[in-house]
Amino acid sequence: MIKKPILSGVSRRTILTGLGATIAAPAILRHSRAYAAHPVLKIGHVSPRTGQLAGFAEADDFVLAGIQKAFAGGLMNNGKSYEVEIISKDSQSNPNRAAEVAAELILGDEVDIIVAASTPDTTNPVADQAEINEVPCITTDCPWQPYFFGRNGNPAEGFDYTYHFFWGLEDVIASFLDLWGSSGVAKSVGGLFPNDADGNAWGDPELGFPKPLAAAGYTLVDPGRYQPLTDDFSSQISAFKEAGCEIVTGNMIPPDFANFWSQAAQQGFNPKIVTIGKALLFPSVINSLGERANGLSSEIWWTPNHPFASSLTNASAKALADSYTAETGRPWTQPIGFKHALFEVTANVISRAADLDDPAAIVEAIRTTALDTIVGKVDWSNGPVKNVTKTPLVAGQWQKQGDAFELVVTANANAPEIPVGGELKLL
Repeated sequence: MIKKPILSGVSRRTILTGLGATIAAPAILRHSRAYAAHPVLKIGHVSPRTGQLAGFAEADDFVLAGIQKAFAGGLMNNGKSYEVEIISKDSQSNPNRAAEVAAELILGDEVDIIVAASTPDTTNPVADQAEINEVPCITTDCPWQPYFFGRNGNPAEGFDYTYHFFWGLEDVIASFLDLWGSSGVAKSVGGLFPNDADGNAWGDPELGFPKPLAAAGYTLVDPGRYQPLTDDFSSQISAFKEAGCEIVTGNMIPPDFANFWSQAAQQGFNPKIVTIGKALLFPSVINSLGERANGLSSEIWWTPNHPFASSLTNASAKALADSYTAETGRPWTQPIGFKHALFEVTANVISRAADLDDPAAIVEAIRTTALDTIVGKVDWSNGPVKNVTKTPLVAGQWQKQGDAFELVVTANANAPEIPVGGELKLL
């Protein structure tokens, strides 16, 4: 359960006002920064470096090093060069901790902008802290519905300080249907949805999978929400076997999927397609599953073959992925592109803000962003709801090629600009 935001209902501005005469000091310091010889702008960064979501942050060190290099000469704003300090903190894959470190960044480090990524367990508590404390915030790596509605967002009003770019449930559902459409398997789908922000959104009867799957002629067998880190999926497997499910889908953390997939083999459940969000994104997870990983499928947010380039470095998607592999010795992973794009957008906002000492001016620069990034166009004038803009999504399959698994795009009907690399193979 997400902890209530720290200082709920009390903004940083309110706290400073309540300090009476002492407000003069921080006010003068912030106002004088623009006239300093080397003014410094602080960016707070939160991601799950440790814990069950650590796969999302596997490339953080690489991305942050590259961004620091790109920022080394400073960023220009209104004819003035600003040094940029990035302060990164670990959420430990815990929403309560994410809220705590966000508050530390905002109230202790006094960051000018805060950014965060990797599932609603990170994006939501960080964005809530930013909204309450009136600090501009940009987030990614979370479907927009769990981000927006998970924070009780009102489409008619939106939020004041917090902005998000990523794809939505409508996109992942469409991509999964595209993936399955030509397979010829029975249209009986077993659903694995945990009792967390992602799982509740994916399984939601109105906003999630049930309606679109039914409209496409699929029967969804949903045994109900399971608790994350459960060690027994026998009831779900039994329900799927009884219903003759040939497809399994859902949204799971890696240890939950590993338990399910092992128990499915033990109990003689052999679906022909397994398409799982979150758990099957990362090469490290796939390699840990051994030969039984061959043929598993998932959504695909970003690959080296995406036809986009960085607005910061001009590097192509392939060049960025190749650089990661060369420097780390590890295969590329999907969050690389979005972590990089997070700072592309932030740099663009910094360069365009009318007054970097005014949070409202920074927010206005975020709101008016229209930037081609390494993950596609980020443009908040074009979104499903206020504060949200979408990026393209496709789907594909892990296929054994030689001694290694490769993530191959096999379905791109919803983003034809992303090239297909092969065909879906049944398990």
